[in-house]
Amino acid sequence: MLELSGRRLPDDRDPRYGAYPQPPLGAGHACVEYDPRPSAVREARAEVRRRLEEWGLADRDDTVDTAELLVSELATNALLHSASRFQLTLTAAHGVLRCEVADAGRRTPQVLDAGASESGRGMFLVSALARRWGCHQDGPGKTVWFELGTCACDGCGRRQP
Repeated sequence: MLELSGRRLPDDRDPRYGAYPQPPLGAGHACVEYDPRPSAVREARAEVRRRLEEWGLADRDDTVDTAELLVSELATNALLHSASRFQLTLTAAHGVLRCEVADAGRRTPQVLDAGASESGRGMFLVSALARRWGCHQDGPGKTVWFELGTCACDGCGRRQP
């Protein structure tokens, strides 16, 4: 048992204490730019899966699937509303995956009611599934981002109030 400042810390081999969950060691940073063409959305989804596998974060399929879905929504919005090149940035560290899509559009995304319409559900999904999300203006364009938890700790992937 480890002693620090005269206090003993719990030993995870002691049956009275469960093992302390640790975030995965996988961490990384990637940035890819895409031309404004429909295949760019598919390419961005594939990049998310590839990077998460490369960083050792693909053990939790729900994280990979959710990240792919939400990046797909943001990339589609970038194509539909800005018709410009867009940049996907992925950052994983300290149990958090942050995905950003930057484009030349100035229109701020809005969360619409899911309703029965065939479009407008993208930001509803981002809002419902992401731990946190937001948008900020970058000079002539904007960056829309979301975060997901990447570890199995209780509450790690859950939406924060």
